[in-house]
Amino acid sequence: MLSLPAAALCCLCSALVAMAAELIQDDLTLTRRVGEAVSFSCGGTDQCDGSYVFWYQKKDTETFTRILRITRSSGQVYSGYSHPQINDFSAVNKQNGCELKIQKANVYHSASYYCSCWKRDAGANKYYFIFGSGTKLYVTDDQVVKPVVSVYPAASRGHLEGKSSLLCLASAMFPPLVQISWKRRKENGPLEDLPPAEGEQLELRESGRTAAIRVIDRDALHTYKYRCYVQHEGGTVEAQTEQEVSAPTSPPTSPPTSPPPSTPPSLPTSPPPSLPPSLPPSIPPSPPPAASVQSQCRVKLLCLLYTVLIVKSLVYCCGLSLLMILRNKGLSTNCKQETD
Repeated sequence: MLSLPAAALCCLCSALVAMAAELIQDDLTLTRRVGEAVSFSCGGTDQCDGSYVFWYQKKDTETFTRILRITRSSGQVYSGYSHPQINDFSAVNKQNGCELKIQKANVYHSASYYCSCWKRDAGANKYYFIFGSGTKLYVTDDQVVKPVVSVYPAASRGHLEGKSSLLCLASAMFPPLVQISWKRRKENGPLEDLPPAEGEQLELRESGRTAAIRVIDRDALHTYKYRCYVQHEGGTVEAQTEQEVSAPTSPPTSPPTSPPPSTPPSLPTSPPPSLPPSLPPSIPPSPPPAASVQSQCRVKLLCLLYTVLIVKSLVYCCGLSLLMILRNKGLSTNCKQETD
């Protein structure tokens, strides 16, 4: 019963994420001590149709708060949005982009920072916001620690449909945010990036670790080895082992059947032996092997993981869509006031 609403929300989520990923923010996280300077970069502003680039702050338990706007042509900064720490921020234009700066970081600056601008939809003749992917700032004395990366073949029944699943796990890192990607090599060839249409990836983030499941279409002719890469503030870490995904084997052909005999075999003339008066007790079936039980447990765990990801995606879609609606209404009002 939930399939249709879930599909509709996923389509909405895909559309919003596509809109939110058009500006470029390369830094996933930045870690600073109290009193140190920090700057957040935003690229790809040549695709903006409006005159301004806006910067927002998003804390974990709060909504988006606008910090300032910078004029793309002149670099003039407007900061009349009543942000509580507005005097701590400044902005400058760069080539095809801009930067938000904090001269002396403090603990209350710990948050995610997003750049945004207006873009025109020529088909619908209206404007909408596009965002960067965001950069999260940690103001702390903790040291940056690279993740420990492991890769496993994920239990799945996808091989029945010509697919295989791989699991990449990043753990024991700080900051806890990472981006996971894959590369492959054909037999003994060089490593190469995965084609854009190569499978799909699902991610699950928990405290201190991130898991990514990659569903891969098995090549009909070649065997590939896949390696997991984890992008982190401390640097990119790659798995020490590779997982092999072999080409699917063709099912064995059944042996040819011999033609039926021309005459039916002779039936026995003697009657069948009578059953004994008492049958021996039935032998209980042998328990399934341990490998089969372990495989079933992995399949159930994978199904549970998919369910958690879908629930989190639905919650994120609802919250993001509501936020975009409210934000667009407020920005439309502000645009009218500024025009007047």
